[in-house]
Amino acid sequence: MSEQLPSGGVELSPEEIEALDARWASCWTPAEVAQRLAGIGTPWFVTAGWALDLFRGRQTRAHGDVEIGIPAANFPEVRSRFPGYVFDAAGSGRIWEDAAPQVLAAVHQTWLRDPDTGNYLLDVFREPHDGDTWICRRDERIRFPYRDIIHHTQDGIPYLAPELVLLFKAKHVRPKDQADFDATIPHLTAAQRESLAGLLTRVHPGHPWLAEL
Repeated sequence: MSEQLPSGGVELSPEEIEALDARWASCWTPAEVAQRLAGIGTPWFVTAGWALDLFRGRQTRAHGDVEIGIPAANFPEVRSRFPGYVFDAAGSGRIWEDAAPQVLAAVHQTWLRDPDTGNYLLDVFREPHDGDTWICRRDERIRFPYRDIIHHTQDGIPYLAPELVLLFKAKHVRPKDQADFDATIPHLTAAQRESLAGLLTRVHPGHPWLAEL
């Protein structure tokens, strides 16, 4: 993705940003997303807070939306699974409705919208990659084969490895991010703790979570 935001789009007012919670209130669950993407060829995975709940085996808190990651080049394959819906690009407080290719090339976040209600149902992160290798958008030196970072629940829902989810949450450490870290750490293996510590040291040297690992 490019560093410069594309032209156009609509800058959301504070009131519109506050109203987004209501527009996301009817979003799908990970199980519903998995049902709609069943049999698709591209790698995909639930990420963010929902991924940590899938890792722990139960829902531990409310989630404002459901987010998945996919290889950016494979977005058309995902898009084809949702006829009748619209994908809006989102970034830096702006929304580009029914985003054109040049907008998609500049931002990584895409919100699936029901045009009849205006509600959002799914947040798709179009991630950098090199073929079957995932590339971390925070540090392109961090690369893993998809087969190594996609885990599955007992009923087959794919989710991102918890140490990578926590790496992304480490940037801002909002209250929910700290709560997710505290709730997840006891469930990590020694190898996962070591991996997370190495990732944090590379991307966020001196991060306070390192003392807990």
